[in-house]
Amino acid sequence: MITALEFHCMRFWKHWLVVAALVGLALVVLYLLLRAPFTFSPTTITIERGESSAQVAATLGEKRVVTSALALRVLLRISGGDNKLREGTYAFTAPENVFSIERRLLSGEYGVPAIRLTFIEGVTVPEMARQVAAAFPDITVRDFTALAQPYEGYLFPNTYVFPGSVDAAFIVKTLRTNFDKQTEGLKRDVASSKRSFSDVVTMASLVEKEARTDESRRMVAGILWNRVDKGMRLQVDAVFGYIFDTETYSPSQSDQKVASPYNTYLHAGLPPGPIGNPGLSALEAAANPTKTSYLYYLTGDDNQMHYATTFAGHKTNLQKYIK
Repeated sequence: MITALEFHCMRFWKHWLVVAALVGLALVVLYLLLRAPFTFSPTTITIERGESSAQVAATLGEKRVVTSALALRVLLRISGGDNKLREGTYAFTAPENVFSIERRLLSGEYGVPAIRLTFIEGVTVPEMARQVAAAFPDITVRDFTALAQPYEGYLFPNTYVFPGSVDAAFIVKTLRTNFDKQTEGLKRDVASSKRSFSDVVTMASLVEKEARTDESRRMVAGILWNRVDKGMRLQVDAVFGYIFDTETYSPSQSDQKVASPYNTYLHAGLPPGPIGNPGLSALEAAANPTKTSYLYYLTGDDNQMHYATTFAGHKTNLQKYIK
């Protein structure tokens, strides 16, 4: 005797077969849409700021990074990542399924080798710009300089590791943030010194170029502050390296007359801003100088610093220590 269930199955088995076939076909199609493309060649794409997920998906589809641009768009919409794509340059070196692509776009897994950059103490923005442009082909000297120049003196020199896809704004922001972090502890010392923070940074940039040890930095800072307080011209040779964007700090007599607000042979007091980006030691020296009555210093042929309270004493040191 045939049961009701058996009768139902016998009567509708063709219908169930069709449904099963359709489900199977849908799963196959879905698999093909979500899997890595059959045809793939390594490529890179750049997601610009403000670019929509639809534009990005279309580009990835055209480049055969994903099999279906629509599948990527739907997945981003479902996951809530439609407007959360990380801008930057992505490298695709091997086939990946759409889930892997989605994860990378949302987390910023660029697939581009990290780049290590070391900015030495005292480095100027033009020098930084040349370093950055040499390491990042998509960043020009002009672009970096335009963003970084307003922050000369406030870009902390250090060793940094950047993702290979970063832009100039990211690098500048990273250096600025690190400067703020590194100088947080100096704020109380600066407040006690009765100097403005900007003046301390400018002084530190001079000290960075003029002295090489912690002790001599504090001595030079004290001497230069003494000259500032007396309204004297600082006559710091290092400013000419900044004025002429060169490594030389031995100005000629004609150099000493160059019309620049940074020329400390012509203008008394501090220059209008930093002449480079000082390290922490120079910043600490500018905030906590050694207090003396000295007004002059020089580095002799013996590589030692020599100090004097009068110009006559300075001339004696010149004759004695510089041949």
